[in-house]
Amino acid sequence: MDLTAGLGLKPEHYDAARACTARGLWFEVHPENYMVAGGPRLRWLEAVREVHPVALHGVSLSLAGDAPPDEDHLARFAALVRRIEPALVSEHLAWSTLNGQYFPDLLPFSRSNEALRRITANIERTQAALGRRIAIENPSHYLHIDGHDWDEIEFLRELARRTGCGLLLDVNNVHVSARNLGFDAGTYLDRFPGADVMEIHLAGHSCDPRLGEALLIDSHDAPVAPEVWALYRRLIGRIGARATLVERDGNVPAFDELLAERDVAAAELCAAEMAISDANGLPRRPKPVRAAAARSMEAYR
Repeated sequence: MDLTAGLGLKPEHYDAARACTARGLWFEVHPENYMVAGGPRLRWLEAVREVHPVALHGVSLSLAGDAPPDEDHLARFAALVRRIEPALVSEHLAWSTLNGQYFPDLLPFSRSNEALRRITANIERTQAALGRRIAIENPSHYLHIDGHDWDEIEFLRELARRTGCGLLLDVNNVHVSARNLGFDAGTYLDRFPGADVMEIHLAGHSCDPRLGEALLIDSHDAPVAPEVWALYRRLIGRIGARATLVERDGNVPAFDELLAERDVAAAELCAAEMAISDANGLPRRPKPVRAAAARSMEAYR
């Protein structure tokens, strides 16, 4: 399936999304909003899926939690996967449940050896239940946490090696974390294992109301910042084009405004592909971005 740049699908944009004919356009939704047996929201998603590829980006599996993913949740997630046949499925490297209580956030953890074993098992359970490979997203960071046995990139690389999962690289998360924790975002991206990247996310951020630019928030309520665009160009200039999503979850503008931002990402993908062709002496023909395969369990074991 050929994907270029996509958008997060919002209910107010269902009609515009279905009518849009932009080449390579795709949409991403949080599956938790559609894990139902029927109703208007699910019908709208199916209507969009008839025209455009759809990806599912989970926010509540709590893969870094102290317990396996909820079996009922996984069953409903798997039913939606069978129904929608998404181009990509992804989740976060975070936790959000404890002793059956859900927290409305993606919470951090220490990258210990024990956490690596636990998350590996949870990813394997998830992929077995869904019958396909998923991508794991790098988190945003707001404070230093002690107790790490692993560097974040090496932790993600090892998860991919042990489970066969892919990685979702959120460039805005890297920028926000680098500013908050004091590391170099470009160096992080240069080290990231490009072969494992199935999807890229771009989004806007904001400053903390009290601390200002001393603390950036991954708020998804603004256009993609120039610094993030620059990091994105640096990344795809190295690893090549990947299916890229522009996220907006707050201060959502009109569909045409979002589509214009998505078109910037699509143009950057095309430019990166042609630059790589030039560097390798290949014909200068832009190729469609091919989504990393959502392979069955047998395909990557």
